[in-house]
Amino acid sequence: MKKIDIIVPCYNEDAVLELFYEKTTEVIRTVENYEFQFVFVDDGSRDGTYQKMKELANINPQVRYLSFSKNFGKEAAMYAGLTYSDGEYVIVMDADLQHPPELIPKMIAEVEKGVDCCAAQRIGRKGESRVRSFFSRQFYKISNRFTDVNLVQGAVDYRIMSRRMVDAVLSMSERQRFSKGIFAWVGFTTVWLPYENVERTAGSSKWNFWSLFKYAMDGITAFSVTPLRTVTFIGGLISLFSFIYIAVTLVKTFIYGIDVPGYVTLLCAVLFLGGIIELSLGVLGEYVAHIYVEIKGRPIFILKDMNFPLTKELHEDEK
Repeated sequence: MKKIDIIVPCYNEDAVLELFYEKTTEVIRTVENYEFQFVFVDDGSRDGTYQKMKELANINPQVRYLSFSKNFGKEAAMYAGLTYSDGEYVIVMDADLQHPPELIPKMIAEVEKGVDCCAAQRIGRKGESRVRSFFSRQFYKISNRFTDVNLVQGAVDYRIMSRRMVDAVLSMSERQRFSKGIFAWVGFTTVWLPYENVERTAGSSKWNFWSLFKYAMDGITAFSVTPLRTVTFIGGLISLFSFIYIAVTLVKTFIYGIDVPGYVTLLCAVLFLGGIIELSLGVLGEYVAHIYVEIKGRPIFILKDMNFPLTKELHEDEK
């Protein structure tokens, strides 16, 4: 039988984890000729998530878990799960049941047709505020315009991938990860399954506006230098207008003499140029920050516990 690993990043999911396991198990039991293994990744949870994983592992030998020493973020959790997976296919999904387990049989049917990936595409945003939905749509538009990867509107991390696609994703070992972009960048044929947004069964979202904004900035700067080029273009344009203005001012001075300096004009010019300088430094700082994080070479995650065989851990150390 072909083996399928189900990677489940978890952060404070104690209230919903057992329900997720039960519902997902009900679905995969209907799929014949496949062996499923759960890989729960505890991303430094502060509630009983870690203990709940251990309880599930004691009940089912096909439940594996990885527990981080602290909160490293969902991107690190997905990377850890993919690193320790060894199935022919790998599914990545959230534990909050916003990724419907009922899609799993359809995903498997699609990859068995020969494609390397089948991913879920959210076509509605039921339960989300209009402001958040608006900014989400704008992010996809801006990202697709500025970057070299094409992000499908409504694309989520919920997907099944072939082993060769997983290996390609793991070969991109940058510390600041943006998986949506990585999944698109590595290529391979992807089939999209549309679904309506599902509200959380329990608990609350771990993403606030600021964390989503930082995530979007990481996504754009990780796959494009267009912001740098845009700032360079704006700087060159301002310099051109400045030289023209200086030339006009000098000509007027030679012909008509020195005028009384205009306070409003001077103030507007100083504020405008100061804003452009600050914007330029901010964009440059984002890229310098990426370089700073990458060259330190710190591990993407640190484990404090797991129930994978020791031979697997030694293999990863050798890698």
